[in-house]
Amino acid sequence: MSDSSSENLILVSREPDGIATVTINRPASLNSLSQLMITDLARAFKDLGRDESVRVIILSGSGRAFCSGLDLTAAEQVFKGGMKDKEYDPVFQMEQCPKPIIGAINGVAVTAGFEIALACDILVAAKGTKFMDSHTRFGIVPSWGLSQKLPRIIGPNKAREVSLTAMPFTAEEAQKLGFVNYVVEGTELLKKAREIARVVAHNNHDIVIRYKSLINDGFKLDLHQALALEKERAYKYYDKMTTEQFKKMQEFVAVRSSKKSSKL
Repeated sequence: MSDSSSENLILVSREPDGIATVTINRPASLNSLSQLMITDLARAFKDLGRDESVRVIILSGSGRAFCSGLDLTAAEQVFKGGMKDKEYDPVFQMEQCPKPIIGAINGVAVTAGFEIALACDILVAAKGTKFMDSHTRFGIVPSWGLSQKLPRIIGPNKAREVSLTAMPFTAEEAQKLGFVNYVVEGTELLKKAREIARVVAHNNHDIVIRYKSLINDGFKLDLHQALALEKERAYKYYDKMTTEQFKKMQEFVAVRSSKKSSKL
């Protein structure tokens, strides 16, 4: 397929249960990203974030890789072009997306692919998947958050090792470092991602969105400020709660209690 068009290279599907799936679909090139694909990926997350029928999003890559990074044959166009515009920045749009994003990572997630994985809220990886930051190898300065996010997740010493050596580390190691949530067999990857998505989609959607925002916004602050932010948002929410909402909470507890009693 010609790269002059990104048609079918970023696939978006929506299911009736509120789960949407975005697939990077350039398997012959290990899902390396062209300028058009970057634009379409950003647009996909912006559109899904606004779609009221969507409750949770799964991001995956087709074929043998999640994403092998940018297509360096078009590097000048990418780095000096629309990448500077937040409208066409997929990582920015993922960060702004209010819906939870579950990354289903297989094969490799290299550099830009690594940064896109870091923009997900929950990560499921296939056994043997490798994460790699090759910025230092190719002479590129990161701009999608890798230099700042990774040290905050796995610690600065390990992040320096990963980025300065440009050596890959496995999904199994990433899980031990707290970066990956689950490591599963490759054949179970999407099944596990959908399992998590269904649980999230079943919960109170308004609170899921508020909770994601609270965690992400609070993580940027020190603990004292973050705790104050939690109280501020909680009290504002409580003040707006209706009698009907409190009744629903009580009904929910009553139903759970009756179910537990029936099992005794």
